[in-house]
Amino acid sequence: MKLFCLSFLLFLSLMANAQNNFKASQIKFERVENAYQEKWETLQKFIKSAGYGKEFSMVINAYKAEGKLEIWLKSKADKNYSLFRTYDFCAHSGMLGPKVIEGDKQTPEGFYYINVFNPMSSFHLSLGVNYPNSVDLARTGKDRKPGGEIYIHGNCVTVGCIPLTDDKIKEVYVLAVEAKNSGQEKIPVNIYPFKMTDGNMKKYTKEFPAQLSFWKSLQPGYLAFEKNKSAVNIKEVKGKYVVK
Repeated sequence: MKLFCLSFLLFLSLMANAQNNFKASQIKFERVENAYQEKWETLQKFIKSAGYGKEFSMVINAYKAEGKLEIWLKSKADKNYSLFRTYDFCAHSGMLGPKVIEGDKQTPEGFYYINVFNPMSSFHLSLGVNYPNSVDLARTGKDRKPGGEIYIHGNCVTVGCIPLTDDKIKEVYVLAVEAKNSGQEKIPVNIYPFKMTDGNMKKYTKEFPAQLSFWKSLQPGYLAFEKNKSAVNIKEVKGKYVVK
């Protein structure tokens, strides 16, 4: 039993070091180091005043029609997220509706998470999302390529990504590094065509009627987060999003 306890404590220590090492490994890159030097002191003040504590988790919500990217944070002790920052897209690509095939210049719509931290991006700094997921692949079909390499990035150009100014991507990148360093393995990135109120659903489906069925599968996840401000358990089931 004593050996088991020692082994378990060693495991916890290694896990903690792995988390701390992520920030340490990122900050070795010049752009990340500069981002911390420019942004972290001010961000820390707002984080502290909002009561998030030193360790927090993060949700990113993006809205294509409004051109807004929201950062929601919560402390480890809290159940509910609160809005911390809102950033403007600085360029747009495609139209409303999901990404379907490679080269269509569409920004995806759906429920994703950050799977890449790129401190040496051609677009200053970039956070990759796990497009395509199983819902995207079911839509694309076997005979077409769904495309990939979708990022939140700087440099204000896009052919399907979510671009911010270099100044703003520094803040988003630093916050994401801190959330991951606090132990958050998957940072949700929820990309919506618009704020999915019933009024907006009626408004935009008049212009894009072919998207009604797909957008109806997105709306429950949006409404659940808006209502509870807590993490939403969304599953990918047979090519559709299902709120559990």
